Amino acid sequence: MKYVFLFAAVMTVAAVIIICIFLFANGIPAMAEIGFFDFLLGTEWKPSNIPPSFGIFPMILGSFMVTLGAIIIGVPIGILTSVFMAHYCPKKPYRILKPGVELLAGIPSVIYGFFGLVVLVPLIRTVFGGNGNSILTASILLGIMILPTIMGVSESAIRAVPTHYYEGALALGATKERSIFATVLPAARSGIMAGVILGIGRAIGETMAVIMVVGNQARIPDSILDGVRTLTANIVLEMGYAADLHREALIATGVVLFAFILLINFVFQIFKRKEERE
Repeated sequence: MKYVFLFAAVMTVAAVIIICIFLFANGIPAMAEIGFFDFLLGTEWKPSNIPPSFGIFPMILGSFMVTLGAIIIGVPIGILTSVFMAHYCPKKPYRILKPGVELLAGIPSVIYGFFGLVVLVPLIRTVFGGNGNSILTASILLGIMILPTIMGVSESAIRAVPTHYYEGALALGATKERSIFATVLPAARSGIMAGVILGIGRAIGETMAVIMVVGNQARIPDSILDGVRTLTANIVLEMGYAADLHREALIATGVVLFAFILLINFVFQIFKRKEERE
């Protein structure tokens, strides 16, 4: 079994290395041909023009805004729901709520997309105006989609905190709420942050549901009610017919997306190590 586990670990690392080699070997030359800053900071994506324009800054901005909106909506709700499930929820409702959260995690992305298209888009259109396919709609939908990840990991982290932390705070005269938010949550911070990072990773990488509600317009938005195109949507929408430099530019878009994920995980590891030293 030792060799089985070693083989599994080696295969996992090898898969990551192969993916990196493929992305960078195909994406970096495209960036060099287009121009690194023209590619990252260019505001026009027009592959059919002569000469073609491959600027992904609107897609970077769109991905950032949609992900930020999802974090603002999903993270507070997810963490507070985890606190409720760990310390406030009675046993009978918990037996219903916990499987419901797990079921929420198993719903396919396209079903979330249909929900957004049928329910959220008309709702946003009626309440706020516009055509409904917007940053706000995509942010709400992604906020819902990342809830199971944040709630599951955060609840496990909160329950892993030794009970004497909570009981000791109560014994010193703290209220239940203060004991939880001033003692238990700081002790579970590392696990909660891991859940948040996983949620952010899903929000950045989500494609199908976002395509159905975000508008898919490669432009710099003026408000959260405007449509945008994310990095993932750009790859999926055009990879089927792309060729030559256009295809390589889409792979380079994947390199940028991959770099963002690595950067987020790197920052998280820095904070985690700093916390462990303290």
